[in-house]
Amino acid sequence: MALLERSEWYDLARTTNWTPKYATEDELYPADMSDPYGISTEEWETFDEPYKVTFREYVAVQREKDTGAYSVKTALQHSDYYDVADPAYLSMLKMHYGAIALSEYAACQPDARTARFSKAPGMRNMGLFAFLDEMRHGQIQLWFPHALVRKDRQFDWAHEAQHSNNWAVLSGRHLMDDVMMTRDVPTCAIMLSFAFETGLTNVQLVGLSEDAAKVGDHTFSNLITSIQSDEARHAQIGTPVIEIMVRNGKKAEAQQALDIAFWRVWRVFAILTGVPMDYQFPLEKRAMSFKEYMHEFVITQFQRQILDVGLDRPWYWDHFLDDVENHHHCQQCGIWSWRQTVWWNPTAGVGPREREWLEEKYPGWNASFGTYWDVVIDNILNGRDELAWGDSMTAVCNMCQIPISHRPGPEWRARAHQLDYEGRRYSFCTPVCKWIFGTDPVRYKDHHSIVDRMYSGEIEPPTFDNILKYMGCGEVSEGGRDAHDYAWIEAYRTQPQAAE
Repeated sequence: MALLERSEWYDLARTTNWTPKYATEDELYPADMSDPYGISTEEWETFDEPYKVTFREYVAVQREKDTGAYSVKTALQHSDYYDVADPAYLSMLKMHYGAIALSEYAACQPDARTARFSKAPGMRNMGLFAFLDEMRHGQIQLWFPHALVRKDRQFDWAHEAQHSNNWAVLSGRHLMDDVMMTRDVPTCAIMLSFAFETGLTNVQLVGLSEDAAKVGDHTFSNLITSIQSDEARHAQIGTPVIEIMVRNGKKAEAQQALDIAFWRVWRVFAILTGVPMDYQFPLEKRAMSFKEYMHEFVITQFQRQILDVGLDRPWYWDHFLDDVENHHHCQQCGIWSWRQTVWWNPTAGVGPREREWLEEKYPGWNASFGTYWDVVIDNILNGRDELAWGDSMTAVCNMCQIPISHRPGPEWRARAHQLDYEGRRYSFCTPVCKWIFGTDPVRYKDHHSIVDRMYSGEIEPPTFDNILKYMGCGEVSEGGRDAHDYAWIEAYRTQPQAAE
């Protein structure tokens, strides 16, 4: 029997739907899972995405990707690269794997929900492939660091981090629970697929892959590249969903979903990607600054995509542009100073040459963030190492769960934006986080930050040592230390004027 050409059957197979006979459509697709917006099935059936692939083609391509990534790993596993790599770069790997590996597994849940509950047959098809993608991403990003545990036990956090109460993990889990674990299918498509995967992952995956290749880590570079090609495909799920909602009078709902998710993802994303790009990669190996990547892939490209689908830029766009200049620098100061609380060894990344580069890329850096580091440098040079460690918890935002901070120096822009609700006072790092809380207080009001847990008695007594133990530091491995054991400070000892 002659086989039909793909073009003759694919669209029919991809969009096949049926009218249920033994259950009502509402029972098959309950509104709180499938569509709280009341859009007709006929409209959902218009869903169309550019990445059209059959299961046979999908498996063949994924096999090639895995073969390539694992082959490079096998070929290089006997090299001494990870024995001689810059400690700051190794810390970036530990941070990445701990934050990302099991988050990829978690992403299987919303994709499986899409495959089951979407009213659009083409979207169900895409949800299935996205589920398989995320399963592969979780497996490969657990297997690669597993081989490095024998070199450094901190790599075990690739599996352990998401099972801990570490403050950085609480921040990521709060975000993911909000945008992908507890939303209906169309809203999740906007928040996860469009705001996150379309909006921000290209910066992470393209930027990290390029920088990793420059430092000679072709194993990690190939791994990230194989993941990025998957993300480019299932990131397309959100665009047709927005177009359908806008066409059916639900622009305001789609806009709010985008505005909430983009800001929430950005606050965590800037730490996971901005800090490595601007502080952890060796200076001579950096392709671009984090800000330059953001301007190319987000501020230019993603802004155009937002407008193309019929939405507006988030109302806080100017605030976001300011955050690109400041947020990850603030968190770098905090992470390094409270390095005992994380599972990697943060590098300061502020030697004289690095500070020249930071000033070039972020004019005014020395007069603001540089003043913070001047105090740190002075303390270490004068034997006051104990003043270069944080020994208590800082105030954290009740929305993003990230320490409340902003630009230091003469302007000193750090502010706590507060709101009283049902007898409890909530503190937020920005007006945007405060606004998100106000969109649905019932959703957010009962979550306890790491600081709330100190005062509620969950961490008892709330001493710093007990806080570290609660967060898992000292259990799986010791908390972080300076990645270079203060070696970078010697440049200031011989050239003290460099810190001025």
